[in-house]
Amino acid sequence: MLNYIWFGMIAISVLVGIISGNLDAVTEAAFDSARKAVDLAIGLIGIMALWLGIMKIAEKAGLVSALARGIRPLARWLFPDIPDGHPALGSIVLNMAANMLGLGNAATPMGLKAMKELQDLNPVDGTATNAMVTFLAINTSSVQILLPATVVGLMGAASAAIFIPVLLASTVSTVVAIVAARWLEKRRAYAVVVSEPGGEEQ
Repeated sequence: MLNYIWFGMIAISVLVGIISGNLDAVTEAAFDSARKAVDLAIGLIGIMALWLGIMKIAEKAGLVSALARGIRPLARWLFPDIPDGHPALGSIVLNMAANMLGLGNAATPMGLKAMKELQDLNPVDGTATNAMVTFLAINTSSVQILLPATVVGLMGAASAAIFIPVLLASTVSTVVAIVAARWLEKRRAYAVVVSEPGGEEQ
């Protein structure tokens, strides 16, 4: 769908350029934007390499594991349907910790692994469980203790000024996501229906 939207915007701009006689301006703007995109990408390489290196050192030093141990009791409360000792809970905790520290690249494989392990517990194929929905809501909103490398690279020193607003906004969004997931899972319209072998449903 996004591809269709982008294509529509490009087609409309070209059409308007033709009608208004400013097609040259549209072409020039396209090339100018492409050049700025390349300059921005190259400029981000240095700061991203530095920031990701620092985060990798923190990860190797056990910062992610320490944070994961701290949020494990919270994860246990958030995901009561996951049996004790199941590997899904460990993957979820590590994903949450990595996201909090702005380690998006490290969080993604952990998130995919967590979803795969949650699917192993899923009694209804093709339907998301309450744990899956809650995890997706938390993963999407994600409290940010440290800003991601891309934000630091784009804003430089100014990124320090948005630390508190980002922390507050991400915390509020995570709380709202959890409350919404918990509220909706209690609604009959969103209840997961499990068919018993005898044909009965619960």
